[in-house]
This record gives sequence, structure tokens and C-alpha cells, in this order.
Amino acid sequence: MVKKESREVIRRKKHLKIRNRFTGTPERPRLAVYRSNNHMYAQIIDDTVGNTIIAASTLEKGVKAELQKTNDVAAAAYLGTVIAKKALEKGIESVVFDRGGFIYQGKIKALADAAREAGLKF
Repeated sequence: MVKKESREVIRRKKHLKIRNRFTGTPERPRLAVYRSNNHMYAQIIDDTVGNTIIAASTLEKGVKAELQKTNDVAAAAYLGTVIAKKALEKGIESVVFDRGGFIYQGKIKALADAAREAGLKF
């Protein structure tokens, strides 16, 4: 009998393959995205030191107050603008996008497009 791997296991394997291709540097850190069933999280990470420089999620009070739902495309787009504004305030203009093994459509694409429109380059 053939056993099918769970989506989470498949996503983690994809994420490891993606992470082997690039890392975040101080000049060009990594924008890592994670989405759960209820919320979205975005971090800008310097992998040479292993520090999270900037983080934003739909759990934050300021972000959550602006949204009706925290798990839709509109919430992802708003989170993209928030993370981009925080990055530009810290002087980060260019990042490497890490989709976290998720398929580049829907919420992940909305977050990336909103971050690009707000001024991040990737």
C-alpha cells in the first residue's frame, strides 16, 4: 500500500531545498514567510549571524486592529506593506524572498506583491 505524505512534510522538504539555494546576508537579508490556518508571519533575517532583524505578524495589535480577518489575502497584503515599511525604516531596501515551501500564489503572492509596491526590492 502506498502511503501519501502529509502536506506539512512536503512543505518542509520544499523549504529545505529552497534554503539550500540562498541565505540572507547583512547587505541582502532573507524575508521569510510562514502562514498558519489563522495567521501569517513575516521575518527579515540575517543568516550569517542568525538574528531576526524585523518581524511582523497578524497577531500584533496594530496589524490586527486594521483587519477584519487575519487569514485572507487582504491580511497578507497588509502584512506585506507593514514589513516593507519597517524594513525601509531600518535602512533595508533589498531582500531575498523565502516563501517557506508554500506555493507562490494567493496569500504568499499577495504579501510579496504588497512588499514590492511598498518599496522592497526582490
